Amino acid sequence: MSRPDAGRRSLVVVGAGPRGTGFLERLAANLPELYGDHPLDLHLVDPYPAGGGRIWRTSQSPLLWMNSQAEDVTMFTDETVTIEGPVRPGPTLAEWAGLDGRTFPSRPQQGAYLRWVYERARAALPASVTVHEHPTTALRVTGPRDGRQRVWLDGHAVPLTADLVVLALGHLDAHPDEHQRELGDFAARHGLVHLPPDFTADTDLSALPAGEPVLVRGFGLAFIDLMVLLTEGRGGTYEQRDDRLVYRPSGREPVLHVGSRRGVPYHSKIGYELDGEHPPLPRFFGPAEVDALLGRPGPRDFRRDVRPLVEKELGWAHYHRLFAAHPERTGVAWTDFEEKYTAAAPGSPELDVLVAAAVPDPADRLDLDALDHPLAGVRHSSGDALQDRLRRYIAADLDRRHDPAHSPDLAVFDAVLSVYGQLLRLGDLGDPGNWWHGFFSYLASGPPGPRLRQLLALSDAGLVRFLGADVTVETDEERGVFRASSASVPGEWTEARALVEARLPDPTLKRTGSPLLRALYEDGARSTDAGLLAVDPDDGRVLGRDGRPHPRHFALGPHTTARAGGAFTRPRTGGFAFRQNDRTARTALALLRDLSCTTPAPEPEAVPEAVPAR
Repeated sequence: MSRPDAGRRSLVVVGAGPRGTGFLERLAANLPELYGDHPLDLHLVDPYPAGGGRIWRTSQSPLLWMNSQAEDVTMFTDETVTIEGPVRPGPTLAEWAGLDGRTFPSRPQQGAYLRWVYERARAALPASVTVHEHPTTALRVTGPRDGRQRVWLDGHAVPLTADLVVLALGHLDAHPDEHQRELGDFAARHGLVHLPPDFTADTDLSALPAGEPVLVRGFGLAFIDLMVLLTEGRGGTYEQRDDRLVYRPSGREPVLHVGSRRGVPYHSKIGYELDGEHPPLPRFFGPAEVDALLGRPGPRDFRRDVRPLVEKELGWAHYHRLFAAHPERTGVAWTDFEEKYTAAAPGSPELDVLVAAAVPDPADRLDLDALDHPLAGVRHSSGDALQDRLRRYIAADLDRRHDPAHSPDLAVFDAVLSVYGQLLRLGDLGDPGNWWHGFFSYLASGPPGPRLRQLLALSDAGLVRFLGADVTVETDEERGVFRASSASVPGEWTEARALVEARLPDPTLKRTGSPLLRALYEDGARSTDAGLLAVDPDDGRVLGRDGRPHPRHFALGPHTTARAGGAFTRPRTGGFAFRQNDRTARTALALLRDLSCTTPAPEPEAVPEAVPAR
């Protein structure tokens, strides 16, 4: 029941992209149960259009694709999502847009879907909720821990007043670190081009001239975007000749010399589905194991305490599928293997001995180190020899990722998703170098197969050259150029007057481009060694340096220690982000309800000019 004397409560959500939209959907779903018809002002702050936000805005080039198939994208909960709130099913992107489910949609298509999801979630709110959209940037949050907060907006002298603040900021810009500043200063002195880590779709690429060599450091999805915009985006086309894709250049393309730590692109998306028996997950890294880690005294060490369990879980999925779907490639009975595998300690030599005896062909064994570093220790006599090796590697990866004979790969993919869901509960893992997130992206979040076919065509056309693994970049003051070399071709250097860092900025609080997050850190929010905002993994409340959760600040997304694999997910896979959104929404609504029932709201204050949504 409403209490007219309680006044209006106010919730400010900073960030109205996919994560903010997902939170809004869960807020609307849970509000009738937990908040009833109490009046509420809901403020959404984002300089980009609500729904798609910056990354998925509909105004970007349609040449840029998602790296997920249309049938694998949903913003809605289903029966597989473990949540306290109500399940509210909805269409996948493929169903909503009428697309072939196996196609890879453009980012503007995904942006249109996200906008529709946002409008649907907003329409599901009761009349007692008034929504205000503020198309600007939040600069700072101030206020006492136990009192109302003030959210200061760019261009407005009067702040928003909030009982609770939820940060759903998504991917953010970052100020360059010392190394990037030095490279930028060198480029400025010599009239060169240096493009630091950024969102490729937002980067001005006009400074990269046709026909000139460009050093590119980074071989993930940001490189794929760069490749597309500098080839098709400059008028080039592809044509199919027999079984081979051929690139027809426009003459406006630069020549991209690309390398990275691994020296290879992210693995292609898998182009088939599992049939028959699926590995039962989780098995060796589930809630019980996480509970045991959380209950252990002292700090957790990822390499010692967590990684062995992760590796055993991935191995379990791999071998379960191998024995179930391809028993002719195994040498013992599954029951014997399962018993001994279960008994062996995670990370122990006994596991290696067991696998070697049970799986005759080394190609059928799961070797995570070899998978993670495919060029480790491999040396080539020339750059041309490396080109041949990489073209064979990419072609083999494409064949394997589209061949059900290698279905243990897809079982491992499912295990990786399962592991990610469990790791979220551990918060700050103490993961040196953030190995897990990088490995996850490399293995499970790679480009569509057609993009790697295009990469091969560009390599054949001489417009992409591979540098190799463990790339280093130096500056030559005397010659006024950048120079790159790699461990794959010792002693060989490539010179260029342009250097592109093809990766997203690191999500670090100390160098974040978000004035709000930087101010939050300066005011006492805790940052991990990797630079992430520490939050309570249970409900997303922001943690201070003293370890206490802030009673009125919440945060969700990639800048936090509870970052999930993405704001949207595949249907019927449990939806980690959905669980986080639901828990945070329910916690926020319960707090707002308790405030409404116990403490009269202060008199309304002036509200900055906003775009009313209702």
